[in-house]
Amino acid sequence: AVDYKVLFEPTSRTAYEYFTATKNYLILSTMDTVKSKLEFFKLEEDGSSLSLMSGSETEAKIRDCSCRPIDILESDEFWFTTNDYTTPSSLFLADASKLETVSSQEEDAFIVGEPVKQLPPQYDSDDLLVEQYFATSKDGTEVPYFMVRHKDLKLDGKNPTLLYGYGGFEISLGPHYIATSGLSWLERGGVYVEANIRGGGEFGPSWHQAALKENRNKAYEDFIAVAEHLIDTGICKPKTLAARGGSNGGLLMGNMYVMRPDLWGALHCAVPLLDMKRFHLLLAGASWQGEYGFPDKDWDAFLHKYSPYHLIDESRESYPPMLVTTSTRDDRVHPGHARKMVKKLWDLGKGKSWPIYYYENIEGGHGGAADAKQSAFMTALAMDFMFDTLSKNAKEMD
Repeated sequence: AVDYKVLFEPTSRTAYEYFTATKNYLILSTMDTVKSKLEFFKLEEDGSSLSLMSGSETEAKIRDCSCRPIDILESDEFWFTTNDYTTPSSLFLADASKLETVSSQEEDAFIVGEPVKQLPPQYDSDDLLVEQYFATSKDGTEVPYFMVRHKDLKLDGKNPTLLYGYGGFEISLGPHYIATSGLSWLERGGVYVEANIRGGGEFGPSWHQAALKENRNKAYEDFIAVAEHLIDTGICKPKTLAARGGSNGGLLMGNMYVMRPDLWGALHCAVPLLDMKRFHLLLAGASWQGEYGFPDKDWDAFLHKYSPYHLIDESRESYPPMLVTTSTRDDRVHPGHARKMVKKLWDLGKGKSWPIYYYENIEGGHGGAADAKQSAFMTALAMDFMFDTLSKNAKEMD
């Protein structure tokens, strides 16, 4: 009979990533509250059992990393690649056997020497801190988020703060090098935040399934909770808080615009879905009905509750400034969503404080740009719009 041993069992806050092996060791990579954790198990000489090495990580780290064996039959060496919000991708030679001879407190003791290769930094991150916090959503669920900020940040509410989210299709957000946000936002003194809201895959399928169809409101409540936590802790005020998202994240932005216009100083809504009554009739929309619902039968039950195009409040005197961007050649989310939303806002907002801006790139697909030059322009357009708007609001708070 085979004697099985459980090396890892997922929980509501942990998830399995992958395992790999060297000649004498098994390396297990897991996610613990959206942070990376590596554990090393030694294969006993007779091959009958595995024992956890004392040099394994006891605390998960805010980083993304991978391990690839060099020669699984002959060596315990492997390639170790890592990056995080402020550190570009670095490749190290590593040796699992080093954990036999070092202190269990030594960080990344398996690394051999300096990086073999490292991508050059794209922005100055010397004075930045990366931290994880938790906000409590409307139903009591704890929602994690990552914040990148300057060490000497003043909690006076005047910091231009950018909150990014997606929350759909089991797509996870997590530690990765943020070159463009670092250059265009953090170097200018701003605060960058990523919210791990429901609908994503940060905690496995259940985190995604918790915000499907009639429960889509959970994703929006999570995002609102993170925004409110940033405000309550003094990082920013509503006038110095911007939000950004694209595609499904554009739907998130549209709903933030109509559900909680009081929370935002500026919004960037990119290549968005906005008309949830007709999304299934346009381009690839029919394939998303498992995520959002079926308009032909679910519209009255719940879909109308998060269709931004239909939730514009004509009685409001003000909405926050919003930039909507799309591409003429988007073959996934039809540009008609963005076009009709902006036209409706322009028509209904005449004589009111409804600042709405629109840019449609005639090239590029769902990414909104056809090449690096266009991508840089689109990013600069959005970042400058948000940062300049928030900075002006901060000055008016003096």
